[in-house]
Formats: sequence, C-alpha cells, structure tokens
Amino acid sequence: MDREVSVLLHCTAWGGLLEPQVQVELSARFNRQTEPALERHIEEVWTERVTREPWLFNGAKFRLHSFSLASPQPSCPPTPQPPCMNGEGDRDGRQCSIQKEEEGLHETKGNTDSRRAEVLRHQRDQIDEVIGERQHNDIDLNSYKQREGNLRDSQTSTPGCGNQDPAVGSSAAEAQPCLQRDVGGKGEGPTPILTLRLGLTCYRDFLGTNWSQRAGELCQRAEAEFGDPLALLAQPLGVGGVLCTADRQVVLIRRSQQVAEAGGLLDIPGGHPEPKAVFEGLDEMDKIRVEMLQRMEEAVVRELFSSVCTEIRDEVNVPLCCLGEPVLMGIALNNTSAGRPSAEFYISCSLTSTEVRELYWQGGVEAQESTDIMFLSQTEVLRLDQSAPLWSELCPSAKGAVLLYQLVLPDREDKSNLSQTPATALDKISR
Repeated sequence: MDREVSVLLHCTAWGGLLEPQVQVELSARFNRQTEPALERHIEEVWTERVTREPWLFNGAKFRLHSFSLASPQPSCPPTPQPPCMNGEGDRDGRQCSIQKEEEGLHETKGNTDSRRAEVLRHQRDQIDEVIGERQHNDIDLNSYKQREGNLRDSQTSTPGCGNQDPAVGSSAAEAQPCLQRDVGGKGEGPTPILTLRLGLTCYRDFLGTNWSQRAGELCQRAEAEFGDPLALLAQPLGVGGVLCTADRQVVLIRRSQQVAEAGGLLDIPGGHPEPKAVFEGLDEMDKIRVEMLQRMEEAVVRELFSSVCTEIRDEVNVPLCCLGEPVLMGIALNNTSAGRPSAEFYISCSLTSTEVRELYWQGGVEAQESTDIMFLSQTEVLRLDQSAPLWSELCPSAKGAVLLYQLVLPDREDKSNLSQTPATALDKISR
C-alpha cells in the first residue's frame, strides 16, 4: 500500500451513494480544538506564507470530524473501514460501530469504558510508531485509524459473504462487494445511509496544522489531551471527481508548478465544498458560524455533491449540462498532509475524450491551475497500481480516487476483462 494515501471509507456495498443517501450533522463540537500556543503558531505560519505569496486568501471549509453508516443487510459483514476519523470512542460517546441485535444489524451509539480504553491504547501504540518514522511532509497516519477499524471488525464480522481482510487500503482487491437490496424499503426514495459529522475550519488553519512540520507533534498532544489524535488538526474536507467520458476514458490533468501542492503531478479535478456557497451573497468567512448551517443540512449536502461538478467545469471547462449525477465512492486520506480527507466521486460525461480535450484547451475559469490533460481508459485505471510507471506521477488525491474507483466500480466494468488488457497500456506518460 502506498504510504501517501489510504482509504477511510468506501461505499462498495451500495455501489456508491447518491445525494439523497447522504446526510450531515453540523455542530460546533466537531470543530478543531484550540489553545493559545497553537493559535499563535497558526498565525505565524499564515503571516509568513502571505508575505511570500500575497495572492493567498483565507476561506471557510467544512471540517470532517467523523462519520457513521446505516446498517448493511444482515447477510453481509460490516463494510471494512475505520468507524470514524477520531476513533469515535469520544467524549460525546458517539460510537460508529455496527453490532448485531435480535432484529438485525444496527448502529449503536456509545460503548463500554473498557472498549474505549482498549481503542485508545491501540491509538497510543500506533501514533508513537508513526511519528517515529515521519519525514517532512510524509506522514503515514493511516495505521492508528485502521487499527480501531480492525478491532471493531474483528468483533462484529458476520458470516454470509465470505472472509474479508478488515484492514482498509491494504489491497484494493481484498474488499469484496456484497449484494445489497434497496435500503429504503418503502418505495419512498433512498434512505440516508451515510452521515457525515461536520464542523467548520479554514485554509489558514490547514496551513498551520495539517500542512505544518509540527503536525506529528500536534497528533501526539491531541491524543494525550483529548483522546483524539486529530482534535488539533484542521482536517478540511475536499472533493475529487473521477470523470469518465462517453468513450470510456478517465480524465487526468497535470497540475501547474505554481499551485501550492503537488506541482507538476497528475491529478483528477477537485477542490473543496464551500460553506459560503450555502448562503447567497455571503463572502466573508468571519460571518459564517456552524449555528447558521444547522438548519440547512440539505443545502450543505447539495453543496458537497455539486461542488465536485463545479470544479470539473472550472478546471476542465466541461459544461455542467454534460455531467451526470455524482456518485460518492468514499473518502480517501492524503497522508502527506497528516491524513487530510477528500470525498471522491464518480461522474459520467456525455462528451467524448476528443470533445473534452478541445474544451480544455479553450480554457476554463481555473485554467491556470493545470498545464495539460490526458486520458486513461477505464480498464487501464482498474489495472493501475504501484508497479505501473504512471503511479509515481499521480498526486495523493488522484491515488486515493483510483483506489476507491477500483473498489466501488460505479461503471460496473467486469474485472474478468482485466487479464486481457496488455500491461504495457499503463506505460502511457502525459505528453
């Protein structure tokens, strides 16, 4: 498994999730924890960056605190992922574990003190190991996130769909999908399956925490003081889109050397959902508060799904009318920025790769963020792994999206065809 990226959540059991199947819970409890010394450090980092790059601006972002899943069908084991980003055996007692009861599997909230202590012991053991191996801007934080998920899965696995390795991201081929019936069950449309617990953060806080050289230290302190290794990190939720054209090609763009991260590497279109977009005419970050969003949950979900299409329009210059409904494949973690989360989507496009290429070179709103466009067939993407020369050219966000695409397969491409694809097809390098 590539140390730069890991999978926090995949929606394989449902073949991906549509907008009505996702809901959010917003609360100030899900914001980053603060302390005077850390706030001074953040301000120093921000002042230094703005001095060097005066075009930078601060903006509000959604902070992913944790998530929970509705129960899978009783015949299927729980989807193998950590139940939440912060361990979820937290101070509020919201435990995302899935346990079996007399009437089927259902989510439980809360757990015993001994269970929580066991989880925290695993976190402490792993965080020391992770920080000990840390190199600058190369933090592998997936181990302690995965360990709690492994512990949960080992206690709640259910026979019926075969054995699964509970370790998320250890190999994309190890997580096998289970057949899933209509979860709604009443013919009244999809029932929410995924709940995202969101707070607010900002770009300034991201630079001073996740992107800081002190990120490893912050994780250790947060775990010791709050029982949550991520409590002091900004953890802004990003979005990315695996865009598939009408002739079954996946769009990749080469990032400009002028962008803040991963300059010159290949990426998928993406960015961040914007809290200010939920309010018409509201531009200043300091006017946005969680309390303002708590009665606008549906609008927040709509922004989460629509923002990935907006990014495709602005970066690739594809009109919104040519894009299909986004399908959420899951959430990937960028471990080069302390496990920053990104929701990865599959989006179909009614245009061919030739038409998309022509639109790209005409230039979109954010054309300056990339310098080239290239295409891989869907089959090539399904075969892509660390052994391919192209893998080293992908930035972490693109790697996470590829891993989720291979897990969820929203286009239902038959894996049995992969053996017929020449290995040399993945040797393509952008012109």
